[in-house]
Amino acid sequence: MIDTTPLFVGLVFSSLGLGYFIYGRRQQRKPYFYSGLALMLYPYLVTGTWPMVGVGVLLLALPRFAP
Repeated sequence: MIDTTPLFVGLVFSSLGLGYFIYGRRQQRKPYFYSGLALMLYPYLVTGTWPMVGVGVLLLALPRFAP
């Protein structure tokens, strides 16, 4: 049986990344813009479920701490 967990996790973080991307573009906030772009693209590079969750949470929190 095929494990679809990484596919679902990638979909969730990519969807959140699209929201960050649109918000960053409309409000002209670069940390959200680039974090959203990274959130949409990193699931293509990270294949494991737990590393994908870890990187995703890090990228979600990154704009909060950026100046």
